Parts: sequence; structure tokens; C-alpha cells
Amino acid sequence: MSAVDSDGRRVTLKAPAQRIVSLAPHVTEQLFAAGAGSKIVGASEYSDYPEEAKNLPRVASSGTVNLEMVLALKPDLVVAWRLEATAAALTRLESLGVPVFYSEPRRLGQIPDAIEALGELAGTSATAKPLARSLREELARLEAEYRPRAEVTVFYQIAERPLMTIGGGQFVSDAIALCGGRNIFAGSTVMAPTVNLESVLAADPDAILSARPDPADTSWQAYWRRFPGLRAVENGNLYTMPTNEMHRHAPRAIGAARLLCQSLDEARVKAASRR
Repeated sequence: MSAVDSDGRRVTLKAPAQRIVSLAPHVTEQLFAAGAGSKIVGASEYSDYPEEAKNLPRVASSGTVNLEMVLALKPDLVVAWRLEATAAALTRLESLGVPVFYSEPRRLGQIPDAIEALGELAGTSATAKPLARSLREELARLEAEYRPRAEVTVFYQIAERPLMTIGGGQFVSDAIALCGGRNIFAGSTVMAPTVNLESVLAADPDAILSARPDPADTSWQAYWRRFPGLRAVENGNLYTMPTNEMHRHAPRAIGAARLLCQSLDEARVKAASRR
């Protein structure tokens, strides 16, 4: 059993993993999608999808890993993503001979790759490979349908106070490009930069999208309606994206990308009708 992780490291197991610890919510989703959900013996805080994940023992948060609990679970594979706060704990696990696989897709197209890799390590390729293939086909459909269309400039808001967005290295920025949009802060090398209001007003984006846990939440729009001359406000192009689906590097992100594409296409049509 062998697969290459997001860091380009090859992880090799003597036999399919039977006891897997997940140290990120998106990893938990990936493992279930790959057919390895029944093999997860411990997970991180906020691992809440699918429903069965809510019952898994919690062994980590975004800032800490409970090494004692992880080792007590006797994992034959730990799947994680790199965070400065947990780096020492992960290094310690590796030094103790526990295989660690890093899963942090930076592009939507890397999500199916991660699922295939986890399926290989868990011995569940019969489930993982068909799903990966269908996800790649869906991405190809989205790209063919939306990327060639007229460009829509986008401000993607992830927080209001302070005002924060996403840089070009964040995989949501990749989804915006897939949909024929352009993230106005794609030039930033910071994953989640803090920006000032004036810079957004100066860029005058065609659409403003805000990530919210509840996709029906439109309360955030009041902040922007104070600027009726802003193109996105004038054209009614304020859209809510579901946070968990859009921000987790798992299959649901590809479904959310279709919603994003549809929203940007609506903005595109409105912009064309006002020219």
C-alpha cells in the first residue's frame, strides 16, 4: 500500500490501514468518501460530516493534538494537514513510527487525488476510484461550461471584522477561476489576508460572495448596502456560500463550486444586461 501525500512524500504501509486517526474535518470527510469511514478510530474537533463522524472520539483541535489519546488508539495511519501549532506533535508521531499522511489539496482537482490516495492506503480503492473519477468528470463539466465565459471580478469575504478574504493560493480562489471569475485579491500570497474597505471599493467587483455556516443568512449584506454605487450592490450581486461545503477540501466542495459558478453566471448576466 503506497501513496504520495500533499507534501510530495510517499507513504508506504505493509498492509491496508485498519485503524486511522483523522486530524482535520476535511480529512474525516475524505476518508468517509473513500470508503474508509469504518476504519476511523479518532478524529479532530468539528469533524461533523457525515453524521456518523459526530460519534468519533475527539483527539485533536485546530491548535493541539492529544498525543496520549492518539497513541492509545494504536493507529496504523494518521492523516493530517500541516499547522504550525500541531507540527511538533506530528513530528513526534512520526518519530515513534506512526505513518503520517498529509492531505491539503490546494486546487479542486487535487481533491479526487487525495481520495484515491486514501483509498489506496486503506484498501478501499473499489470505492475511492469511481468517486474520484466522477468528481474529475464534474470538474471538467464545470470548466468547459463556465471558464470560457466573460470574466466576473469577485470579492470573497470570509470575515467582516476585520475584513478578510482569500489569497490566490487558497483553493476557493481556484474555484472562482474555474467558474470564469477573478478573485480581486488573487495576487496575495497570504492564504487569508486582512484587507481594508477602501481597497475593495477601489476594485469595484462585479460580485461579492460571503461564506456563512447558514447559506440562507443574508444579514452580512447590510454592510455592503451602505455603498449603493458599488457595482456588486447596484446589480444585486451579493451571494452567500455555505462555509463547510465550500471551505473543506472534500467532495462537497466540488458540489459547492457548481453553486458558486451559478452565482457568478447570474452576476455575469446582470452585468451584461446593464451595459
